[in-house]
Amino acid sequence: MSADTSGKDRDAAVRALGFASMDDHDELARAELYGLLSRLWFSPPDAELLTQFKVAVTEAPEPGGHLEAPWQALVAAMRATTPEAAAAEYDALFGGVGKPEVFLYGSYHLAGFLNEKPLAALRADLAQLGLGRDEQRGETEDHIAFVFEVMRWLIAGDDVAVCNLEQQRRFFRAHVQTWVEAMCDAVAQHPRAQLTRELAALTRAFVEVETQGFDMLET
Repeated sequence: MSADTSGKDRDAAVRALGFASMDDHDELARAELYGLLSRLWFSPPDAELLTQFKVAVTEAPEPGGHLEAPWQALVAAMRATTPEAAAAEYDALFGGVGKPEVFLYGSYHLAGFLNEKPLAALRADLAQLGLGRDEQRGETEDHIAFVFEVMRWLIAGDDVAVCNLEQQRRFFRAHVQTWVEAMCDAVAQHPRAQLTRELAALTRAFVEVETQGFDMLET
């Protein structure tokens, strides 16, 4: 199985930019948000996705909770931008020729360089889960979009022997909690960040919520 972010399941996660209610399926809401964040970190929003945000609900997965304000700020930023502006900002921060302004890879934030030991450890854990990289894509497995897609799969996948809370907790602790907040801080501090600053704020808030949730499992 490949966990690249171009699959149909990921596209379904952003189909209406709504969330399952808290009385409906909490796990579905978590999976949808991981899928949406994966999509937004993988590439700038295109015209179709921006159109979806024009009618997106403004309530977060848990209205009144930790995610509501950053979700509403992201929705507002998506409604205010254009495909061209979003693409230019994404390229300025994460693309271009040579070293990007901000790295979206766990290995860099954990070890200071790309393709270091954290990536090797991630690949070993992915192999145990039966997941692999789409070789046609240039991004390595420690790209934030990839690790978020893995989390989405661990929540929404059908194989309960693998897709369960314990596997989610282990993967999150090792490959999300360790570096994603530092990456969000780097994005937020960049002077060119506008849309991506709001994306980073929502991502950070979601990681904080997930961290708290897994902490409760261990008490």
